[in-house]
Amino acid sequence: MVAEENYEFKPEAKKKIAIVGAVGIVLFILGVFMAMSSGSGHGEEHASAQVLDNLVASTEQAAAAEGHEAVAEEHHGSPVWLKRVYTSLWQNNVFFAGLGIIGLFFVAIQYAAQAGWSVPVKRIALAMGHWIPISGILMLVLWFIVKADVFHWTHHDLYVEGEGFDAIINGKSAYFFWPLDAGGFPLFYVLRLVVFFALWYMFFIWIKREMLAEDINGGTAHWTKARSLSAVFLVIFAVTSSIAAWDWVMSIDTHWFSTMMGWYVFASWWVTGLAFITVVAAYLKDAGYLKLLNANHLHDLGKFVFAFSIFWTYIWFSQFLLIYYANIPEETVYFVTRINNSPYGWIFYTNIILNFVLPFLLLMTRDAKRHLSMLKVVCPIVIVGHWFDFYNMVTPGVMQHDGALGFVEIGLAMVFMAAFLFVTLNALSKAPLVAKNHPMMGEALNHHI
Repeated sequence: MVAEENYEFKPEAKKKIAIVGAVGIVLFILGVFMAMSSGSGHGEEHASAQVLDNLVASTEQAAAAEGHEAVAEEHHGSPVWLKRVYTSLWQNNVFFAGLGIIGLFFVAIQYAAQAGWSVPVKRIALAMGHWIPISGILMLVLWFIVKADVFHWTHHDLYVEGEGFDAIINGKSAYFFWPLDAGGFPLFYVLRLVVFFALWYMFFIWIKREMLAEDINGGTAHWTKARSLSAVFLVIFAVTSSIAAWDWVMSIDTHWFSTMMGWYVFASWWVTGLAFITVVAAYLKDAGYLKLLNANHLHDLGKFVFAFSIFWTYIWFSQFLLIYYANIPEETVYFVTRINNSPYGWIFYTNIILNFVLPFLLLMTRDAKRHLSMLKVVCPIVIVGHWFDFYNMVTPGVMQHDGALGFVEIGLAMVFMAAFLFVTLNALSKAPLVAKNHPMMGEALNHHI
């Protein structure tokens, strides 16, 4: 018989999270003040003073063919500092929304695979799912606030014959505006956003209900029902997560597209979610919780972070190589912008170091995957590294040559992290930490690799 174990969200932990959030707010306010004071709020005067620098030689053909960059500048009328705020808000919400969704995805994968080893850590992933409705509301509200600056395709004159008309974006109008007229209200786009979050939250509620009922009633009925729900959710997730990546990330660079973007965003979300689950499990174990969790379970978590860091690198390199090899200007402009311009250039290469080189080297040995101390070092590196990854996915398409990485971006990241941690740990304290009546508890107890 396994004793019930409950996590206590202590005032000390809440205080530390509050300090992180408060420092983030201070940094954000300071960053905004500095950005406004430095003259970066002059909007288009500042942007037009920039030259294409190293981008010219490799993108002249693309600029001539598409002719969209000058038009884009005309639409981005907000001051540069405000565009930075909007961009960072959108990037952080997409990043942390992914962590919430991945929490549910992790639980569903374990049920669908009939996995027993993960019983001690499934409640951590379930707790992450409580962020889904919050991020959904934020996503909808933020979209209406930031759309004019972050999403170039929302401007009406792109779809009207004349000087501002854009044939390429107009050709994609049905994807955004159907069944309404192009350039009006993007009903199809907004409807997708609402439906996706509604579906994810519904399945979260249903699966959570079966998991908690299992604690009370035992048996296999609730496990069977949760497995059936998980199988359906995984099919829905496969479609919705890819389209969400197109909508929330790829449509920022409207002229550019990649058939691998859905996989790429998922890979980044997935390995970040795995790293978060692992580091929370490590700290809980260190604090005396998760008595069922042993070195074998840690080894599995470490292997997942190790393996999917390599998987992310495979997707990253495949996308890069295909575009590099084809050498089509309207595709290569995406990478040239991110390689040749500050601050995107150093972040581009830092991504590879943080998200592949360090996880690969540090988690290569068997022992490294089994030690709390090593996991508590590597997993935060992965989380920060993929935050940088999302920064480079979102920011260059909006900010162009006015991008920056400073107190504004760091402060907002700290605020979102504090909020996400609070919601997750608070949810974790509301239910037993481990499902004591799980049908596969025996497998978890005897797990050995």
